[in-house]
Amino acid sequence: MEFIIDTVNLEEIQEAVEYMPIVGVTSNPSIVKATSPAHFFDHMRQIREIIGKERSLHIQVIAKDCDGMVKEAHRILKEIDEDVYIKVPVSYEGIKAIKILKAEGHHVTATAVYDLMQAYMALAAGADYIAPYVNRIGNLGADPMELINELSNRIIMDGYECKILAASFKGVQQVRDAFNNGAQSITAPVAVLKQVFKNPNIEKAVDDFNSDWYSIYGENQGICDL
Repeated sequence: MEFIIDTVNLEEIQEAVEYMPIVGVTSNPSIVKATSPAHFFDHMRQIREIIGKERSLHIQVIAKDCDGMVKEAHRILKEIDEDVYIKVPVSYEGIKAIKILKAEGHHVTATAVYDLMQAYMALAAGADYIAPYVNRIGNLGADPMELINELSNRIIMDGYECKILAASFKGVQQVRDAFNNGAQSITAPVAVLKQVFKNPNIEKAVDDFNSDWYSIYGENQGICDL
């Protein structure tokens, strides 16, 4: 089970990796626009410095043709490092690009997945991660959890090493459902993951425990004060 964050905001990333068990950072052009760094590659190198090599960094190409995608991938890998996961949309041109990049030995995250057959194509092409868009699929009237479940079963049946990186979330319930239906990884905005801890019962339980403790040992007498 992997928690990955969908942001390029340096402050958000720094806090998230400090507090939560975050194993990577994903981005796309829309996520980049939200922060609008003046110098894209410098900014991405700063992200790598924050998360280290032990966490994954996923960066998306913007070209729509295979040759452009591969050229952009090479530039990204040159400017940052060879460990970057290149995010490639699963279009007709994108599948060709995925095959080329995998043949060259690079990490690939197949993205913009709306349909199970798209996912199967990316799986057969050798993608390391496949990212179905959970909320967007649901908005189109389809069942994203069915897609994740069937894709998960295919990965297991055929022995692929690929992981499902569920994406496009609006709430914690969608994240929970994605994991429960077979996704090995999710990428979500930091704000969505923080909602896990917004349950008022958590704070009430802690306050009750503290009240009981202080009733025994005195107000403001913590464990380290004994």
